[in-house]
Parts: sequence; structure tokens; C-alpha cells
Amino acid sequence: MSIKDLKSIKKEIQESLESAKKAADLNNIFKKYLGKKGKVSLILRNLSSLPKEERTLVAKEANRAKDLLTREIDDRLKEISDKEILLAERGEWLDVTLPGKKPEIGHIHPLTENLNKCIDIFEKMGFSLVYGPELEDEWHNFDALNFPPDHPAREMQDTLFIKQEKRESLSSKKRLLMRTHTSPVQVRYMLKNKPPFKIIVPGRVFRNEATDASHEVNFYQIEGLMVGKNISVANFKAVVEEFYNSFYEKEIKVRLRPSFFPFTEPSFEVDMQCTICNGKGCSVCSQTGWLEIMGAGMVHPNVLENSGIDSSKWQGFAFGMGDRIAMMRHKINDVRLFYSGDLRFLNQF
Repeated sequence: MSIKDLKSIKKEIQESLESAKKAADLNNIFKKYLGKKGKVSLILRNLSSLPKEERTLVAKEANRAKDLLTREIDDRLKEISDKEILLAERGEWLDVTLPGKKPEIGHIHPLTENLNKCIDIFEKMGFSLVYGPELEDEWHNFDALNFPPDHPAREMQDTLFIKQEKRESLSSKKRLLMRTHTSPVQVRYMLKNKPPFKIIVPGRVFRNEATDASHEVNFYQIEGLMVGKNISVANFKAVVEEFYNSFYEKEIKVRLRPSFFPFTEPSFEVDMQCTICNGKGCSVCSQTGWLEIMGAGMVHPNVLENSGIDSSKWQGFAFGMGDRIAMMRHKINDVRLFYSGDLRFLNQF
């Protein structure tokens, strides 16, 4: 390959660039001269076969041709691209009669929407909204609520304890855990406020348990507390019936069953007729036609005393309910779907 041949190639490159009309033409020129088997690439690859004197001159000229080609292709590519965009804009036709594309926007999660609805109903009944910490201590979560030291709820299979150095030597007010219910907020509120009062406490709670269609490790609860001088079970029944009828926007069948909770006496559970099967029986209600929806009772005198309230003068009721009310409202047969993050499920709401 001589210098004369290289000058001929440079002239050939210049002519090819001037005749290029599209970006594809420039791409072909690049491949022809600078591709793996391109004319300039082959010259540079075979320099070692040339005599030493000629090698230097050919290398310089070949590199000049390479630089020229690269620079010219970049300039021409920008020029051609600008022309193509301009021609496309001139030739574009817009039908203004076509309907516009509706932008996709986010929406409130169904659990948040249900929680807001609950809060709105209770606030209309005169209840105040109160919040408390999710990271709780053992005294507020268990001791103050009348849980005996050997109560099974304290065990690791139910409670998520926080790892601490020398935990066993710490007092119950310093031993930390993720709250298993929102009831500790009752104690925190009563220690700082004098009755009478009506409060609700919404928030997340945590349980170390196996999940199934109606149980989750992490879920939302709404705690309720009403303390006064003449509060009775009848007051609770009136409140809960008003809440359910407003929440489901129709008359709901409910029943109270005797039960036991350390922090209430007497204690009872509230069941509502399953809306999934309309009382016929299904996997959600364990084929009974009824679903436990709320735990409740009259506040235990020990809890009142632990919270600085004279139980001989004041009494009241407390209740707690979780995500099952949302399941019944939307006829969802598995509570885990709310936490799955599956957009196919969430976009239905």
C-alpha cells in the first residue's frame, strides 16, 4: 500500500460522504473504511509488513484518513438527523378529534382508605384520635395491661422482642419489643389525661405467628377506649352497632360472645355475619358463617389503677379490631393480598 493509494482512498471517502443522504448511508461508509475489514483498518493492521522507511509515512497518512472520516461522519450525522427531524415534524398530522390519553395516577391503598373511613365515623361519634409508638416496652405492652408474668403472649412464639445486651437484668420498662396490640396507648393516654374521655388509636401491630387467610404477621389495628362514671356494656353495644352500620352502609348482624382478656372484665368477642358467604360458611369464617371481628370488654380495674385512675369512681370499655373489617367490606378472602404489593389486586380499588 503506497501513499498514492492512501490519497486515492481519502478522495474516495470525501466523495462518499458528500453523496450520503441518510444516517444509514453514513453507517455503511464507516463499515466500508473503518470496520473490521475496512480499507483503512486493513492498512493500519498490516503496517508491520511494510519497509521501515515507508511504514512511518503510511501510518501517518492512514491515521489522518481515519481522523478525517470520524470527524466528517459525526458532523454529517448531526446535519442529517436535524433534517430528518424537521421533515418528520412537517409531515406529521394530528387528528384533534381523537380522545386524549388518560394519564395513570396513583390512588390510596385500600387499607388506608378503610382506616380513614373508620376514623371519620368514630370522630363523628365524639372520639378523639391518638397515636403511640410501634417500638414499645414490656411494661406498657403487658404489665400495665394486667398480663401475668407467665402469660403465653409474652413468649417468643407470639411476641417479637428486640435484642438487647443484658436484657434479663433490665426492668420491664426498659425491655423493648414490637407492640403486639395498640392497647399500650390506652395506658400512655390515661397516665397523662383525666377522665372522662373517648379515644381511638389506629396503628400497626406485630405478631410472631404463622400467616393464613385471616392472619398476618404485621397488620393494622384500631383501638377504642371510653371511660366515664356510668359507662356500661350497653354503651359499647350501641357504639359498635352504630360503627358497623355506618362502615358497611347497611344493617349488619353482630353478636357478642363471652371471652377472656387480661385487660378487661367482663370480656367478650364481637362476631359479624361473614359477608363473603353471607353466613353460609366458607374458608374465611371456618365454615361457621360468622367471623370474629373485634375483641372487647369493660376495662379491668387493675388497668385503671396502673394508669393512675381510681377504679371505684370510673369505669369504661375498650375494644380492638384489625384488617378483617376491610376483608368483609371488600369481600376479600385472604388478608395477605392487602400486603402482597400485587398491582393486579390493588388497582381494583
